[in-house]
Amino acid sequence: MTTYERFKRMYGHKEADRIPIIDGPWEGTIRRWHNEGLPKNADWREYFDIDLVEGIGVDISPRYEVKILEETDRYVISTTPWGVTLKNFKELDSTPEFIDYKVTDPSVWADAKSRMLRLEDDRIPWQYLKENYDKWRAEGRWLTANFWFGFDVTHSWMAGTETVLIAMYEDPDWVRDMFDTYLDCCIALFDRIWDAGYRFDEIYWPDDMGYKGTTFFSNEFYRELLKPSHKRAVDWAHDHGVYAHLHSCGNVMSRIDDLVEIGIDCLNPLEVKAGMDPVALKKQYGDRLALHGGINAVLWDDKDAIVSAIRETVPILKENGGYIFSSDHSIPNSVSFENMKAIMQTVKECGRY
Repeated sequence: MTTYERFKRMYGHKEADRIPIIDGPWEGTIRRWHNEGLPKNADWREYFDIDLVEGIGVDISPRYEVKILEETDRYVISTTPWGVTLKNFKELDSTPEFIDYKVTDPSVWADAKSRMLRLEDDRIPWQYLKENYDKWRAEGRWLTANFWFGFDVTHSWMAGTETVLIAMYEDPDWVRDMFDTYLDCCIALFDRIWDAGYRFDEIYWPDDMGYKGTTFFSNEFYRELLKPSHKRAVDWAHDHGVYAHLHSCGNVMSRIDDLVEIGIDCLNPLEVKAGMDPVALKKQYGDRLALHGGINAVLWDDKDAIVSAIRETVPILKENGGYIFSSDHSIPNSVSFENMKAIMQTVKECGRY
């Protein structure tokens, strides 16, 4: 079966030849695998004969000036199109330090919003689509429209966590306007892509609403401020005959009823190390919600432990379709090429129908 055929059956909660298998290795992980035997020019997905998913992204940023403020042998401090000052370390797979935010109150937001709403046509990767779309379709790949809106990207990439969390209580209208503007821009640009004849199979967006053990904010705040935007995105996807796939790190077990109610089709990454319980989700929601992930990334550098976890969990999650295999976030550079080969072999065995 092609990836497209496999994903269609997965979303339809039907069995296929095997479960879909996808993931996201870090840059350092790929480099390690090359050093340990992965052919230098190989697409790791093709090497392991797993599923081919391609993403289409757009630029909805305010397009603030990007400039380098300081550079040393170890790091670069620069500004971003979102108005954030970042310290990026030159070590592979390092996490940037968020130093400063430009958009910290409604007056500055008004300027950012006006910039975002200038939806110039070069915000869409037309040449990339022209060069790749026909090939993707001919090869039966699964195509994802990468939306960018919600709590996570607003607090992390524009205004800062503390600012947004306080504003959710003190200035909810401002927060709603940010969530809605992000989504408005995504919809406007992807409408253009759709109208130009390019089709995708799902929308996917990152909106981390939890951390270890619980959520960043209550379900009451979710229902008042964020749920309407989520529902509008889901409705837009369904109106176009495509699926809605939400990525939300952390423990969001308490929010599943709301997500199912608005029609989310698939939830990722089911972060076990934060307290998510994929097996419980399968038993309670498996007929309505496809599950993606749920295999603890902490175990992937221990071959015996990860193989055991896959053999224990995947047979349950794959029942009646509705499951995509991956780690519960991404593949860190502690995972050897040997381990990855064992993982892929085990998944294909356990994930076969």
